[in-house]
Amino acid sequence: MRAKATDDQILAALQEANGIRAKVAAKFGLNERSLLMRIKKMKEKGYTIPDSTYQQGQQIVEKPGFSFTPLPDDDIPIEELVAHRKKQFAQKQRHEEASKLIPVRVTIDGPVGILHFGDPHVDDDGTDIGLLEKHALLVRNTKGLFAANVGDSTNAWVGRLARLYAEQSTSAAQAWKLAEWFLGLCPWLYMIGGNHDLWAGAGDPLKWITKSQGTMYRPSECRIQLQFPNDARVRINARHDFSGSSIWNPAHGPMKALTMGVRDHVAVAGHKHESAYAVLKDPDSGITMHACKVASYKTYDRYSKERGFRDMTLSPCAVTIIDPYLPPEHPDLVKVFWDPDEGVDFLKFKRRKF
Repeated sequence: MRAKATDDQILAALQEANGIRAKVAAKFGLNERSLLMRIKKMKEKGYTIPDSTYQQGQQIVEKPGFSFTPLPDDDIPIEELVAHRKKQFAQKQRHEEASKLIPVRVTIDGPVGILHFGDPHVDDDGTDIGLLEKHALLVRNTKGLFAANVGDSTNAWVGRLARLYAEQSTSAAQAWKLAEWFLGLCPWLYMIGGNHDLWAGAGDPLKWITKSQGTMYRPSECRIQLQFPNDARVRINARHDFSGSSIWNPAHGPMKALTMGVRDHVAVAGHKHESAYAVLKDPDSGITMHACKVASYKTYDRYSKERGFRDMTLSPCAVTIIDPYLPPEHPDLVKVFWDPDEGVDFLKFKRRKF
């Protein structure tokens, strides 16, 4: 005859079986009704029974001629769910707070430059991919020159726009191969996901390509603070697009961000395939602020023709040269060049002593 199980043995068995009473009952030769009564008495004695093993909703269901124990819940207990949501929010909060202004340590002394690529659209038939490659190699071969991308690396047609793949010679699979090739041409200070990139949803391939290359990739916006060896600080706020537009001033969006938002040295955006530039002074700090719109390497665009958009492209990119040895309020702390070759020549001149 099997010895009667002690309360401690039953509690240990319940914990081992993850609260499945049928297993515990079979182990000790009990029926589930008897086991349920033991659990109730144990709880009255002060035993702490996990909720998953002792709930009103888990009592034996009696029907005429039969009875059964309801199945365990198909989801985690509410306590675990709440705890998980708290942990998830804490992680989200750390991420968002750290993203407000991302410190980037410049590890070389002297002036540096940033080549801000306009929308690449590497897979579009109207994209000047040769010029795109030339500028990427210019970054790779120039000391002190960094690359930045304001978004829309590919067309990434989705939904009703997926029909447009029939109008280009590059397939969706080839588009991602081209994107990986392009992103591997030079080191990137940061990359932004444009509206076309973000159409890929949570499974955005650019997120994984850039992660494997150790590149900072941000959806829509990336605000960084360059920290130079001489302790100079220069802030750059880059977005795929800034809110606000004006038929009289194409640079209205980044200008609005600088005057009505955070006061940074550079605000740069793309998206509308137009070049624009405005320079402002922050009356509080005295710094000079540069509002830039960079166009696109997509030179020929059927959509622009259909809508009658005017050619507003000065260059598919812009180069900003930063001299950290100038005073913070100096108007030439940052200089903007629309011709990257001219910008590189100026950078080399500024770096001649370094």
